[in-house]
Amino acid sequence: MDLGLAGKRALVCASSKGLGLGCAEALAAAGVDLVMNARGAEALLGSAQAIRDAHGVDVETIAADITTEEGQAKVVAAAEGVDILVTNAGGPPPGVWSDWQRDDFIKALDANMLTPIALIKALVPGMMERGWGRVVNITSQSVKAPIAVLGLSNAARTGLTGYVAGTSRQVAAKGVTINNLLPGIHATDRAVSLDTGVAQQQGISLEQAAEQRAASIPAGRYGTRQEFGATCAFLCSQHAGFIIGQNILLDGGATNMTI
Repeated sequence: MDLGLAGKRALVCASSKGLGLGCAEALAAAGVDLVMNARGAEALLGSAQAIRDAHGVDVETIAADITTEEGQAKVVAAAEGVDILVTNAGGPPPGVWSDWQRDDFIKALDANMLTPIALIKALVPGMMERGWGRVVNITSQSVKAPIAVLGLSNAARTGLTGYVAGTSRQVAAKGVTINNLLPGIHATDRAVSLDTGVAQQQGISLEQAAEQRAASIPAGRYGTRQEFGATCAFLCSQHAGFIIGQNILLDGGATNMTI
């Protein structure tokens, strides 16, 4: 399928590894030039070069913490005029509701709600002026069904979801779509972190914790960054212009709900 994206330009945040990298790879395969961002320069440069070698697209890298005002300013300056924005930032640490303090919530909101909003505000007006644009926010399955130990993420990402629900419908007439991708567990560093916590809690090996979690997923496995990236690329494509303000689960069926 021709996604109609050849020659477009995208900013993909937190894209040196994991789900962000999967999105960057899929967009590059469709002919999209990239601005890739991550905090760690070494991993970012390596991933960017691999994408150049594989797909022959232009890739600019900005090593910066996207959750800070300074980092956002650097990234936005490099990404001026992009057609596609993929927002992404690592989730807050798991924990217990009674342990979280105000500062914990502020950090979660800064990373997983206010940062995507700042990027949308900075880059969507240009998309509207040009009459075409795509925004995909990587959030979490916890937006649909809260996960108790991820209360910080539940709160921050749900806030972003509410913002997108209203904003997406205000910009759609200008040819700009905004949607959210809600990952369940995927084979990324985040999965290793969560499984490590379970292993320590239960006194089992990391492999046993991963097998236990996979068994709870109807698909019987973790997702891959490649299939996640392919879904992101489709949402950014010429075929997805009528998909507005949606929250699309990629969780292997783990979230048990009717709609």
